[in-house]
Amino acid sequence: MTDIMIGLEIHCQLTSLKSKLFCGCRGNYRSSKPNSNICPVCCGFPGTLPLMNKKAIEQSAMISYSLECKIPDKLMFYRKNYFYPDLPKNFQITQYNVYGLTSIGSHGRIKLNDSKVIKIRRVQLEEDPGRILYAPGIAHNANYALIDYNRAGVSLVEIVTEPDFSSPKEVRFFLNKFSSILEHIGICDTALEGAVRCDVNVSLKGGSRVEIKNVNSFKEVEKALTFEISRQTSLLARNIKIKSETRHWDEQRKITKVARTKEEEQDYRYFPEPDIPLVHLGNEFSSHIGKLIPELPDQRRSRFTESYSLSDQVSNILINSKKLADFFESCVKIYASPVEIANWIVNDLLGLIGSEEPTLLNHIKIKPSHLAELARLVDEGKINRSTGKQILTKMVETGQTPSQLLSKSESSRIIDENLISEVVEQVFKTEGSAVNDALLNSNAINFLVGKVMQVTKGRADPKIVTQLINLKLTQSRG
Repeated sequence: MTDIMIGLEIHCQLTSLKSKLFCGCRGNYRSSKPNSNICPVCCGFPGTLPLMNKKAIEQSAMISYSLECKIPDKLMFYRKNYFYPDLPKNFQITQYNVYGLTSIGSHGRIKLNDSKVIKIRRVQLEEDPGRILYAPGIAHNANYALIDYNRAGVSLVEIVTEPDFSSPKEVRFFLNKFSSILEHIGICDTALEGAVRCDVNVSLKGGSRVEIKNVNSFKEVEKALTFEISRQTSLLARNIKIKSETRHWDEQRKITKVARTKEEEQDYRYFPEPDIPLVHLGNEFSSHIGKLIPELPDQRRSRFTESYSLSDQVSNILINSKKLADFFESCVKIYASPVEIANWIVNDLLGLIGSEEPTLLNHIKIKPSHLAELARLVDEGKINRSTGKQILTKMVETGQTPSQLLSKSESSRIIDENLISEVVEQVFKTEGSAVNDALLNSNAINFLVGKVMQVTKGRADPKIVTQLINLKLTQSRG
């Protein structure tokens, strides 16, 4: 197959900050009326001066540290000049690696697995532009556009990777892992609309680099890349030159569409921002940031496998979302059966709420105490796993505890061992042929177990049923 090279430009807002990057306007713009959360500094009016948000430098450095980047002892900001309707100043204050004055981080990495590492080229702090709003689905055919500058000036961190990805699935896995890192650091609410955005660059061997913008979710990133790789492969097979261009992802039609020719570095006319002096961080800044970093996903996964005896696969699923990992540990604090609780979450709960969207935990009614109680009831043999799954479904729907649901449906309770013994006796009398088969072939016991479960309407514990049938067969042989 043709060699594939994919690189990412990820933008994440520092949503925990109260104000924007260079002024006192609110960092949380989402509840504001259009164009109400702006000021002369946001718009770059003559005579205004930007004032650096110290917390933004600290939090962007936390991202760099978590990605194993080198953090410099001094920073410099630049103007990136380009005209676009969502940019009120006609330039963006950002960072640019030049003259040995670097951005907030460089030369980092994220380990995807034991054999694959994705290199981070740089991490830079910059201001977010505003938003252009089109009528749904007609971004390239609309007669007009609406512009909201409330977002302009919000603290934004851009993470640029090397083109180390070789498949859309690797990209999707990386983005999920990066999102989990952001959640664990606690500086970006990834569930907020537009809080984490991603542009992708893709090229095939022998072709030019194409950038894809306007991709709204990690799932759509994978789809956009899959389509674009197929498109470029088809062009190369017909000896058609691939143009270096920027394309937009049409989510409705599931295709990429050409937007404009690709800009080069020199087109932006970078020059040092004259209104922001050199920022001296000092030699101790990196060690200070290291003390602020909490337990990160990879460390948490190792702890889950060592302390809770979970498999790597289950641990990876749990730490894919901080909220999911927190939910698991809250359950374990209530009922110390980590393997069983993890299995309930991974095999059953995620199937009910959507394994692709663990953030749905924010909206479901089930609590850690509910799941802990359910696991305990099954472990103690008070209900069987089949009944437990039914109760879990109702718990997610209603928010009621297992005890409340069982009290409403006494038929869900497991019958006691004495009654099961009576049913086994009855089945042995009515199913003589099957009993003879089981005496000759141990696999035939499954038929007898099924009959007992049928008579008890699933209320018998299958383990006890199997034990009693084996005991009865042993007595018959004797």
